[in-house]
Amino acid sequence: MSTFDNPFDPDRRLRVEGCSCGHHASEAEHHAAAQLQVQAQVESEQKRYEGVVASAVMRAMFPKDAARRAFLKSVGAATAAAALSQFFPLGTATEAFAEGGPLEKKDLKVGFIPITCATPIIMAAPMGFYAKNGLNVDVIKTAGWAVIRDKTLNKEYDAAHMLSPMPLAITMGVGSNPLPYTMPAVENINGQAITLAVKHKDKRDPKDWKGFKFAVPFDYSMHNYLLRYYLAEHGLDPDVDVQIRAVPPPEMVANLRADNIDGFLGPDPMNQRAVYDGVGFIHILTKDIWEGHPCCAFAASKEFVTTMPNTYGALLKSIIEATAFAHKAENRKQIAEAIAPANYLNQPQIVLEQILTGTFADGLGNVVTQPNRVDFDPFPWQSFAIWIMTQMKRWGQIKGDVDYAGIAAQVYLATDATRLMTEAGLTPPTTTTKSFVVMGKTFDPAKPEDYLASFKIRKAS
Repeated sequence: MSTFDNPFDPDRRLRVEGCSCGHHASEAEHHAAAQLQVQAQVESEQKRYEGVVASAVMRAMFPKDAARRAFLKSVGAATAAAALSQFFPLGTATEAFAEGGPLEKKDLKVGFIPITCATPIIMAAPMGFYAKNGLNVDVIKTAGWAVIRDKTLNKEYDAAHMLSPMPLAITMGVGSNPLPYTMPAVENINGQAITLAVKHKDKRDPKDWKGFKFAVPFDYSMHNYLLRYYLAEHGLDPDVDVQIRAVPPPEMVANLRADNIDGFLGPDPMNQRAVYDGVGFIHILTKDIWEGHPCCAFAASKEFVTTMPNTYGALLKSIIEATAFAHKAENRKQIAEAIAPANYLNQPQIVLEQILTGTFADGLGNVVTQPNRVDFDPFPWQSFAIWIMTQMKRWGQIKGDVDYAGIAAQVYLATDATRLMTEAGLTPPTTTTKSFVVMGKTFDPAKPEDYLASFKIRKAS
């Protein structure tokens, strides 16, 4: 049973032996379904804390599920809660829990890929945001996204910098064994580009790209979905007319230089580094495909969130505070200096300044000013997750019926972000979903299947 499940439901188990309802082939499937129900019941942060405290008390009073279920069925949940409150001060305990307690673990390892999308996670170490919240965090440079995923799954990392689709894929068991995962904060919005080799300066029309070889960082990435979307909107089938391969971001510029690829849709600093090195030019910023799109995120397992709530809260608070700092344009040059060293991004500071300030050379002889080329907004809009899942289904990564809203709510923890954004002086949204426009087409998160059906180019079922 999840820490956040309702302990007064007689048909739910507090132990994990087997499937508790008999309707699922495995406990993993049961757990995933249970998490969706739980998230729908979470009406406020106060309710969430009450569930945590009540779960702990009920476990102590009824070590065996059979006794707890018999008690609840005989007296009812409301009577049980009232009786429990007479013997244990649930209200006081809940308030104490909400205010936070001793950190369960102070020394943490957080993995990151050396790209500007990880800016808040990285800068929170040298600029003291982790230490301010009582944490000693070792941020560890990691080679690629599959390695990040595997090291978090086997608990070498306590949490990680991930691509925003990855926690969804992990939770659904796409590309790995299913494990409930969470994404409580977006790291960056915008901040990517399509970069082409300098030899293609005369091929600015995507219709001329048939036969091109493109790189993206990972199969489950905004880069993959945005590149496919862009190509399809220009009449190219990304599975037929071009080749798309996964290449770790640190290797993208070298592959472009070696003529192994014609271009990439990748994160910075790779786009700007290709310009700096004279091997590529920026064809289009992804903000011009979808203004305000998410890219990378802070992610952690549901187990970490529920078993170490104080540590999790301190870690998330540190990252949101760092994100708030990074959002301010006047701080960007200071941040570029902090994250440039070899143990972080290992890039010339001038390259990072061009990216973070939004005044940059495009490789075509122009100096461009785009203040929000990259920005930092931590709120995990659940409509982002729904859009991502439509694209996963569009390109054959997932099949069948998808509980879009349920999975989005389970993985993208908007409630946690709202509370901590407020504490950090930010103004969080009052809703968890919104409509937005991608290349002129409006996405309504309430109608994902209609949106999916509107595309002429998609992977055959």
